[in-house]
Amino acid sequence: MSTAWNTFYRQFFELEGYKNFLVGLEHTAIIAVCGLLLGLIVGCLLATCQMLPKTNGLIKALSKAADVYIALFRGTPMVVQLLLIHFVIFPAIGINIDSVIEAVLVFGLNSGAYVSEIMRGGILSVDIGQTEAGRALGLTYGQTMLRIVLPQAIKNVVPTLGNEFITLLKETSVVSFIAVVDLTKAFQNIANSTYEYIIPYLVLALSYLVLVLLVTGLIRLVERRLRASDKR
Repeated sequence: MSTAWNTFYRQFFELEGYKNFLVGLEHTAIIAVCGLLLGLIVGCLLATCQMLPKTNGLIKALSKAADVYIALFRGTPMVVQLLLIHFVIFPAIGINIDSVIEAVLVFGLNSGAYVSEIMRGGILSVDIGQTEAGRALGLTYGQTMLRIVLPQAIKNVVPTLGNEFITLLKETSVVSFIAVVDLTKAFQNIANSTYEYIIPYLVLALSYLVLVLLVTGLIRLVERRLRASDKR
């Protein structure tokens, strides 16, 4: 084991393998954070389409389209979506962008399908009286949702959104399929260059564990702040 540690230490520090690690950490953070932000935007739009009163054909069509979108992205694996975007869809339409941006796009679109269900549950958890009060004050349905319902719904779903972020963080391990250097790929490169796999993969697991613990602590801090603001 000591020999394995010495080999890893030499590759990581003396041969500057840590630079690959820092690049991987940066890409992992960018994809997870930007993917969640994009997912929040897409998810809120999808949830709104599903929750709108079905008063005309356009709204019904939007609701059906949202249902199809959610079924599509929840029903196929993330890695398959990455491969389709990178090797099939974008080349077919002549789009050539950085693989990290592709990963952010796919993660955001995928996350949007899950966030939409999270937000829909959060919206339903807000008392209907809040919506009725907003309409009684002369607000439109959209204004009522944006100013009254959605802020309360987001408070209710913060823990679930935190879990979604943790899931995205761990799922970034698949982006190496489209040649993105993430944490997993960085340690794979170290392992492949030394033919010592135990220590690199143990350190990889520890790295993800530390990241998840940091995110969990941040989520709990946000929850405490929100609970404190509710008591004022």
